[in-house]
Amino acid sequence: MPTDFRLYNASVDGLTKNDHFTAMLKVAKGRGFASSYVLFDGWYSSLENLKTIRGCGWHFLTRLKGNRLVNPDRVGNVRVSSVEIQPEGGVVHLKGFGMIRVFRIVSKDGDVEHWATDDLNMKEAGREVLAGDAWGIEVFHRGIKQCCGIERAQVRKGIAVFNHICMSIRAFLRLEVYRLRTGLSWYKLKARIIRDAIRAYLADPFYLFNPTA
Repeated sequence: MPTDFRLYNASVDGLTKNDHFTAMLKVAKGRGFASSYVLFDGWYSSLENLKTIRGCGWHFLTRLKGNRLVNPDRVGNVRVSSVEIQPEGGVVHLKGFGMIRVFRIVSKDGDVEHWATDDLNMKEAGREVLAGDAWGIEVFHRGIKQCCGIERAQVRKGIAVFNHICMSIRAFLRLEVYRLRTGLSWYKLKARIIRDAIRAYLADPFYLFNPTA
C-alpha cells in the first residue's frame, strides 16, 4: 500500500532522488512507523541514506554495486565483488558506514547481486524472505502503470501531471482493496470495470456520432 510519494523535478526544486528518499524516511519516522527493515533499490544505497535509516532505529536490506569498497579482514578496502563470501553471508566493514553483512546471489543465467544489511545476525533464509517483500515493490509499480495509467498523463502543466498521479494512486488503492476483498487479480478487476462500463454505455449511449460515410 503506498503511504507517501514524491515528484522528482530537480530542475524546479533542486532536489535529488536521494534527497526525496531521506525526506520520506524522516516523514515516516515522524508518523510513527515502526518498521523492522527498510527495503530499497541499490540506487538509494548512499552512505547518507544508510546512516539516516540507522538513525531512525531501523535495519535495512538493499543491493550494493560490485565496486563498493569494503574491508573484510582489517587490512584494507577492496571491491565487494572481489571478497570471498560464504552462502550464509559474511560480515565486512563498509567504508564510511560500519559493519554490515553481505550476501552474494548468483542467478541461473550467471548474473551476480550483492545484498547488504546492517543486521549482522541475518541468515540467508531471512534475506530471501525480505528480498521477496522487496520484489512486491516492483510488482506495485508494474500494477499502477499497467492498470491505472500513472505514466499516461495526456497533459503537460505541472499541476495537471500532479493531479493525474494523485488520482492514479487513489485508483490503485481502490483496486487493491477490491483485490483483497475478492481475491481476483488487478487485471481481472480492471477488465470487469471496463466490461461493465461498455455494457452500460451500449444500453444507454449518451454520446451519439453521426455517420461520416
